Amino acid sequence: MSIAANPIRNPESGSARVMTKRAWWLVLLNVVLPGSAQVLAGSRRLGRFGLRCTFTLIGLVVIVGLVYLFRPEVVLTAFTNSIGLWVAAAVLVFYGIVWVVLTLDTLRLVRLVKAGPGARPLIAGFATVLMVVLAGTAGYGAYVAATASDFLSSVFVAGPTVPPVDGRYNIMLLGGDAGADRAGLRPDSITVASIDATTGQVTMIGLPRNLAYVPFVADSPLAAVYPNGYGAHDTCRVDACMLNSIYTEVELKSPEMYPKAIDAGSEPGIEGMRDAAEGITGLTIQYYGLIDMQGFSELIDALGGVDINVTERVPVHTDDTFTTVLFWFEPGMQHMDGYHALWYARSRHGTSDYSRMERQHQLQEAILAQASPANVLAKFESVASAGSQVVKTDIPQSMLGYFVTLAAKSKTHPINTVELTPANNVDPEDPDYDVIRSLIDTALTPATATPTP
Repeated sequence: MSIAANPIRNPESGSARVMTKRAWWLVLLNVVLPGSAQVLAGSRRLGRFGLRCTFTLIGLVVIVGLVYLFRPEVVLTAFTNSIGLWVAAAVLVFYGIVWVVLTLDTLRLVRLVKAGPGARPLIAGFATVLMVVLAGTAGYGAYVAATASDFLSSVFVAGPTVPPVDGRYNIMLLGGDAGADRAGLRPDSITVASIDATTGQVTMIGLPRNLAYVPFVADSPLAAVYPNGYGAHDTCRVDACMLNSIYTEVELKSPEMYPKAIDAGSEPGIEGMRDAAEGITGLTIQYYGLIDMQGFSELIDALGGVDINVTERVPVHTDDTFTTVLFWFEPGMQHMDGYHALWYARSRHGTSDYSRMERQHQLQEAILAQASPANVLAKFESVASAGSQVVKTDIPQSMLGYFVTLAAKSKTHPINTVELTPANNVDPEDPDYDVIRSLIDTALTPATATPTP
């Protein structure tokens, strides 16, 4: 067939049936291999540009896929880094624009007026819907990437990676309980998450907020002030000499003890709590995470609520008296919004601190289990907005890819727990810290089989 008679290059030469078939072919080629429609039927220069863009994108996807297959932490590090996310956003915007240009040019090339009357709206509608869906997806992806970059920059600090200590990463998690009726923030929930750096196995060590005579690591400035433990001989500078008061005392009374805390992405009170957690557990605490418990409810709402299996009746009291019951959480599966989840974790009326610790850990595990990537992406804007107000940490962005990989491994193991409570022979008001460290060492040391004689 001569070029003059070829309906692909010469749309004046075909019948309505041929032109309809030609239109469908061009639209499908634009979908399967963007740029090919222009090479065959339009501006070859534009078509070659489109094909180069298409093959470059395919090459990038293949390379990223192969790297993820063998070194997933490399890809995750790139996409949990502000620069990497902005690059991804720019690439998505660029390809979205290229796709729109090529699709509009394809619609021009198909010559709808020469196609069959019944096929014209179908061809135009099909091409337009695909353009909107694919370009819209690219645009939303760019928006998510840009929002994620802003979120990561507001929460995580810039800093180098650090190696595990004795094969573990230990992260102190504080649930901050601020309020108008108290001076400063007071950690209401204190947990050390110890993570095996190879397997991802997580052990959650719950530290009662009322632990007394807390020891500090030897190089801590607090060890010089309280050589016999915090509050020994009833000496401290706040109204209650127990673990969760250390934050308040350091933050309000002696922040000069930790002059480098702010520059390191921390706070003096947090560093005092870190020294205490290391003294209690005997572990090196590489990082911390502080969660504002009031703002925590906004994060749960952003995720669409959380499902909790309530095992016993739990009362909710008023803010003022802590005695009058407003309502009860009844046993059974309960879907809770942020307000109710927060009260479930904090309720004191008729319950002990140890019961609260169990409920707080139950809530933490439920959120981790239900915050799936699909759920987070679907509500990303509200999740990111709430998260940036809720979380403070000194985990550097450079470690995020590694920790995401480690988190995936963690999901293959059950979470171990060590509760320093009377049920485990720990009296928080008169604790034996040798017993506490022995409990923790036992939990963190993998059981070995006894050799057969």
